[in-house]
Amino acid sequence: MAAPPSSPVVLITGSSHGGIGYSLCETFAARGCTVYASARRLETISSFSHSSIRPLIMDVTSDASVHKAVEQIIEEAGRVDIVVANAGVPCHGPVLDVPIDQAKQALDTNVLGVLRLAQAVFPYMASRKRGTFITIGSVMGYNSSPWAGIYAATKAAAHAITETLQMEARALSPDIRVMLVVTGGVKQVLAPNHSTPTNLFRLPPIPTERYHPHPIIPNRTQHAYRRLRKRCCKCRIKKRRSAKSSGDWGAYAVVQDI
Repeated sequence: MAAPPSSPVVLITGSSHGGIGYSLCETFAARGCTVYASARRLETISSFSHSSIRPLIMDVTSDASVHKAVEQIIEEAGRVDIVVANAGVPCHGPVLDVPIDQAKQALDTNVLGVLRLAQAVFPYMASRKRGTFITIGSVMGYNSSPWAGIYAATKAAAHAITETLQMEARALSPDIRVMLVVTGGVKQVLAPNHSTPTNLFRLPPIPTERYHPHPIIPNRTQHAYRRLRKRCCKCRIKKRRSAKSSGDWGAYAVVQDI
């Protein structure tokens, strides 16, 4: 059944419970959007509170899975208006200790996952000459740190792809927008500590107690955003006056610029 013209159709990858994508799905749905919440496993995307959120199986590391999911959306809803490339995996540990297979997985998900998604949805956006593509980036893409070198490299690559895509999309239509949202530390379910006693360097505990003092801009990292604003493709960063629960981290930062 096609979505009503007044209801934007949104696809969000990496929508498993407890993360940024999950909150984005709830917030877009609360604003009247038809939302396709995708993840690799159905059980992680089956607890949404809005009936307009439709679970969708998608593995961003598989070309076939991405194209199949996008085709399903087009068949059911008739179009896709907003796409959020949010799926990602962590990769913590000293550069000299990170297993190559783990680094490949991070690159395949965090970098090629964005590329696969863009290549799958842009033909439909180009045919309609309108649409919005959003990549969820990270401050680590601009400022690396010990024990986060591989993850930072994946985010830097995702930023470069997104920024280039923004320039190239102008040739398709001025109504096709590409945005990069740069986030700071967010308390969620995908930040485990991967250190082991055999590591060349010991990874200190991740300071999750410092995450999430505010939904979008943690007090202690706000200065980082001031330095980064001019380097983002298109990103509004706005401080909220009151903190919310960890389940509602403030997805409005993306929604308010759509």
